[in-house]
Amino acid sequence: MSWHAALALLTALGAATVGGVFFAFSSFVMKALADLPPAQGIAAMQRINVVVINPLFLGVFMGTALLAVACVAVAAMSWESPPSSWLFAAGLLYAVGTFGVTGALNVPRNDRLARLDAPAPEAASYWKRYLVEWTFWNHVRTVAALASAVCAAWALTHVRASAL
Repeated sequence: MSWHAALALLTALGAATVGGVFFAFSSFVMKALADLPPAQGIAAMQRINVVVINPLFLGVFMGTALLAVACVAVAAMSWESPPSSWLFAAGLLYAVGTFGVTGALNVPRNDRLARLDAPAPEAASYWKRYLVEWTFWNHVRTVAALASAVCAAWALTHVRASAL
């Protein structure tokens, strides 16, 4: 397997894995947390936001971001090659739509939630807003990660037909 094919394959696998995690939050985790009394939902999400900072998840999440940047660079250096546009799209979707959205929009909301005392009335007030805003941006990063995986997989099918 060429390193171009390996790049496309690893990007597809990483983006699909991260997209699957985010899909779980969009499709049932946040709904389950919203169904709890606010103090319990807040406490659970605060704990999730601590536990998610682990080598396995961060390795895949951040490793895929590095692969995404590599996809953009490789595509830019060989734009005339058929898989390049798909690699470029895969990299851009993940780097901006998944990694960028996480850092710019989800993490700040998590940080604010972390500073709150779960049983406090102001925490319950913020929780309602948090659920709507955080989940919206999670939908965005889910779609971006899964679209990135599709683009990388499509690039992989074209790598064999042409050399990057």
